[in-house]
Amino acid sequence: MASTGVLPFVRGIDLTRNDFSSYFPDHVQDMTGLRWLRISHSNLKHVPEEIGALNKLEDLVMVHNEVESLGDFLPNLPALHSINCRNNNLNDAGVPKKIFTGNDLSIVDLSHNKLTEVPSELENSKSVLVLNLSHNQIEMIPNQLFINLTDLVFVDLSNNNLETLPPQMRRLTSLQTLVLDNNPLIHAQLRQLPVLTALQTLRMKNTQRTLNNFPTGLDTLTNLQEVDLSHNNLPRVPEALYKLDSLKRLNLSSNEITELSLMIDIWTKMETLNLSRNKLKAIPTSLHKLVSLKKLYLNGNQLDFEGIPANIGKLHNLEVFSAAKNNLEMIPEGLGRCGKLKKLVLNENRLITLPDILHLLPDLETLDVRSNPDLVMPPKPQEAKTASQYYNIDFSLNTQLRLAGAQPIPSSGQTPSPKSDPVARKLRLRRRRDGQESEKVLKGMRDVAKDKAEGKSSKDDEQREPLKPKRWDENLHRPQLDYSEIFDEDVGHIPGLMGKFYEADCYIILKTFIDDSNSLNWKIWYWIGNDATLDKKACSAIHAVNLRNLLGADCRTIRQEQNDEDEDFLALFEHGVSYIAGGRTASGFYSVEDMEPEVRLYRATGTQSVHMERCPVQVDMLDSRHVFLLDTGPKIFLWNGKKSNLVTRTKSRLIAEKINKNERKGTADIIQFAQNKETAEFWKQIGGPPESMEVTTSKHSDVPYADPRLYRVGLGKGYLELPQVHIPKNRLVSSLLDTKCVYILDCITDVFVWIGKKSTRLVRAAALKLAQELHDMILRPEFVTIYRCLEGTEPQIFKSKFCGWDDVLPVDYTRTSESIARRGADMKVIMEKDRMQTDLSALFMPRQPAMTEEEAETLSSEWNEDLDGMESFVLEGKKFVRLPDEELGIFHTEDCYVFLCRYWVPVELPEGEEDIDEEDLPEDEFKCIVYFWQGRTASNMGWLTFTFSLQKKFQALFGDKLEVVRQHQQQENLKFLSHFKRKFIIRLGKRPLGRIPTSASADANKGKPAKPSTELFQLRANGSPIATRCIQLENPNATWLNPRFCFILMVPFDSDELKGIVYVWVGKRADHKEAQIAEEIAYMMYKDGFTIQMINEGEEPENFFWVGIGGKKPYDEDSSFMHYARLFRCSNEKGYFTVSEKCADFCQDDLADDDVMVLDNGEQVYLWVGKKTSDVEIKLAFKSAQVYIQHLRNKQADKPRKLLLAMKYKENKKFIKCFHGWGKHKEVKDFKSLLPTIY
Repeated sequence: MASTGVLPFVRGIDLTRNDFSSYFPDHVQDMTGLRWLRISHSNLKHVPEEIGALNKLEDLVMVHNEVESLGDFLPNLPALHSINCRNNNLNDAGVPKKIFTGNDLSIVDLSHNKLTEVPSELENSKSVLVLNLSHNQIEMIPNQLFINLTDLVFVDLSNNNLETLPPQMRRLTSLQTLVLDNNPLIHAQLRQLPVLTALQTLRMKNTQRTLNNFPTGLDTLTNLQEVDLSHNNLPRVPEALYKLDSLKRLNLSSNEITELSLMIDIWTKMETLNLSRNKLKAIPTSLHKLVSLKKLYLNGNQLDFEGIPANIGKLHNLEVFSAAKNNLEMIPEGLGRCGKLKKLVLNENRLITLPDILHLLPDLETLDVRSNPDLVMPPKPQEAKTASQYYNIDFSLNTQLRLAGAQPIPSSGQTPSPKSDPVARKLRLRRRRDGQESEKVLKGMRDVAKDKAEGKSSKDDEQREPLKPKRWDENLHRPQLDYSEIFDEDVGHIPGLMGKFYEADCYIILKTFIDDSNSLNWKIWYWIGNDATLDKKACSAIHAVNLRNLLGADCRTIRQEQNDEDEDFLALFEHGVSYIAGGRTASGFYSVEDMEPEVRLYRATGTQSVHMERCPVQVDMLDSRHVFLLDTGPKIFLWNGKKSNLVTRTKSRLIAEKINKNERKGTADIIQFAQNKETAEFWKQIGGPPESMEVTTSKHSDVPYADPRLYRVGLGKGYLELPQVHIPKNRLVSSLLDTKCVYILDCITDVFVWIGKKSTRLVRAAALKLAQELHDMILRPEFVTIYRCLEGTEPQIFKSKFCGWDDVLPVDYTRTSESIARRGADMKVIMEKDRMQTDLSALFMPRQPAMTEEEAETLSSEWNEDLDGMESFVLEGKKFVRLPDEELGIFHTEDCYVFLCRYWVPVELPEGEEDIDEEDLPEDEFKCIVYFWQGRTASNMGWLTFTFSLQKKFQALFGDKLEVVRQHQQQENLKFLSHFKRKFIIRLGKRPLGRIPTSASADANKGKPAKPSTELFQLRANGSPIATRCIQLENPNATWLNPRFCFILMVPFDSDELKGIVYVWVGKRADHKEAQIAEEIAYMMYKDGFTIQMINEGEEPENFFWVGIGGKKPYDEDSSFMHYARLFRCSNEKGYFTVSEKCADFCQDDLADDDVMVLDNGEQVYLWVGKKTSDVEIKLAFKSAQVYIQHLRNKQADKPRKLLLAMKYKENKKFIKCFHGWGKHKEVKDFKSLLPTIY
């Protein structure tokens, strides 16, 4: 036994989860003052003999063991107050009779054992208050038991084989809790219950209760707070329960209840109501009267939306609402007004949606809506202003409207509050305050006058006389000086060594002599050795001055140093001075002694969190499946087994680095090597290599490590306690440690004493002694060490026992010291100054109005009047040739065209010369514009060919009057389009040299005639009649049709005489003018060998039209997108985030691959994301789209939009229909992939 002397003062100890199957510590019998003892989960097979010596033991807990008999020692404990032996193997013979003879026994818990009858002599223990005999095999309760045990407060007889209860139970007038669960009490009428007036808890789960055998008169139990009648056959709620207004918890689950009465309004104190697994179809409307209700369980019933009262929102204390496995399609919106709701369970219903207000519940932690296939979660309501901050940009609608220069939209129901007058408010408060103070003053004056009248003032004046202050020297006391610890007893009695000085000491020499006036005089020297410490030097000088003052001498103190003494000093010693090495007295400073480090070996296991298990320093402990850490102090070795995990190796290395940094200040060397690459120094430290020279698996590594146990040291007046701290899920976390306490962490192979910063000194001292006793009490290996850990300086091995103990401090490495000095450390202030610039004004601008027919004709006529002539060229091969007149207005997507336009520019006359005759007017000047048109799939070689050939010729002819305009397909300007008078045709593929209209094919690209195929063209004007184009569509089929437009369908024939038939399809809502243009374009494209027919929508011939277009298919008839379609581009190209709108005549090529596009078609708002878009642009564009939709809710309330995502290559039909002539995306070749690979 450790000689600490603290065991007699231990009042309680918890030895739970220690293996005592083969031994029990003898130290327990030395705890003579032990009051409570817990030995649970310890594999005990019998009651230890050492417990018999604990005469003061009051509380004994031996739960979850294998005890079969309580033995003969427990009856000898005179002070035994409580015995808890549940979850053991006790039988009837294992419970001694004498144990119940004590007068103080009040708690008996023998549940979860193998008892077949109530222990005999139990009725003699009249002081028992708590009796638990549940989970046994008892069939009968003797009558005598409740005759004597009339003071019982708690009785648990559940999970037995009881068929009836003794009538003497009516004598238990103090009984508060009665548990009868899972007993076959079908014939028991329980007439004793109404007499138990103090009863608060009654549990009769699965006791075969019906309305016939339900106890009558239960309503007389006015103190009853909890009733459990689950798993019975009750068709309805017994009437007696409706009269119990004190109920707080009621469990009626797993019955056959079909309805509830309106009388439930009497349960105003109800906190938990469980009605699960019944046949309820509706809950009464009086449910809102249960104002204290916190938990409501309605699982497994037949409830629908109408079955839950709408006024459920008045249950302001409701925290749990569980209604799984019902027929709910919706829940009342009032449920969202239960502000304290934490858990909402609605799985396995038929939910369609949920109220939006659920998003605003502040305390909601669990929302279970699984197995609701038709459920659509409601969108989150508008977030607060702080939630609108994104990348330091405020995306709230009012802020963006204000930045765009628009008027912010006032919130609904917002009325200007009248301004309060602050001056008047201050005056009112001052009058109110002055009035209160004046009342207090008057009351005080009245009290003083009353006291004077009663004669109390003189006595008070005497008591209030000021006390005389004491002088400072009156409180001084001469201390009792004791120099016995400093000087030996013979100091001053025996002559010392004269002339011999220790080199590490200091001396004071006093010479006394009689001067000429026959009076005493003195000389004082202080001598300092070469090796003397600083404290000795200082003290010798100080005490030499003190000696001079004590004697009243007028001399000065003279400093003498070794080997530098003066002649007067040396003359004092007749035989001279000599020096002795060392020092005779110790220094006052702490002397540091280098301790030899202890060699420790740890086995590392685990991957997610590495566990370091201490092992004996032996070579046979090495195992090829694990990583081992050998700590020798100056060096740390890491041995990696061949079969060890890579993650474990990495984390073990990290632990070694932390040990070196935090505990060795970076002075240790970390040596890591793999198996079979060990160094000689490693084998020397661990005891040499194995005999077989090969490390394999070790039998020691298969032994599982023990779970840690955390004790909290308690200190009271004259006693110590050592309870265990409950470890949730057996995972240690640092939050279990309180800075005001001291803890002992027992890991069997390591014992740590953790000392909190705010713990008291006595608790720290007691903890170290208790740790030593605990160390000797449990069987451990010989190498176990007790570590003392101060809060904030814990060793790394101690931290590795805890989950998630990480000392990493958050550091902003992006900021330098100069940045902090210049701009400060407060990031909030910096972010406010550096608020990012944005421009979202385009989102709030109205849509560009479409150009009217009259405006278009006026513009077109003006531009064509100025046109003097236009010459057309097309690229054939490597040169430009003139375009035939019959092909003017027909473009191909793989070709390049050049148009030379000559415009007249009228001369502006000076002022005053407007009346000159026409003959004398100067000639008009001209200007030439060269339009270069490039198809979508045409190569850029056409532009290069034009630049270095044709353009130079034009520049030589026209000089500075020439202007070159490059235009891409479907991105032409209106002036250019006006020259074609709305007959602008775009065909797929390359211009056929044989003049045969065909689709794009490989043969056509080579200039060879190809077999004709079906062709489908769409005529459409975007934003202006001038921008009318007739574009051939890829993959012709009926899904392209729309009643708003006109289409041209060419169905080829396999005949030499008749080449095919052409249908001009006119939609129901198509413009009459466009129908005429479509007909003219059909005659223009298809002249000889084709039959052209005009057909209206709904009059299509089955034979050629539907067969030629690929069969009749449903098509979209909605064309409202033409009035709402808008395309926005979100980009950072200006250095900040901007949103710009494309013109109404946008096309597919306007979708920038490195930006985000926002498309509004009147019903949906699509967020189109390219392949090269940055994440920042995506996030900012998403917030911008949300702001745009919110703005449209106010402007176009009748056209709500939904926000959808459209990824490149995955666009849906509603997105595609907004673009005229949608085809495959134009890809830019990556030239890096064409470069040869360099090795």
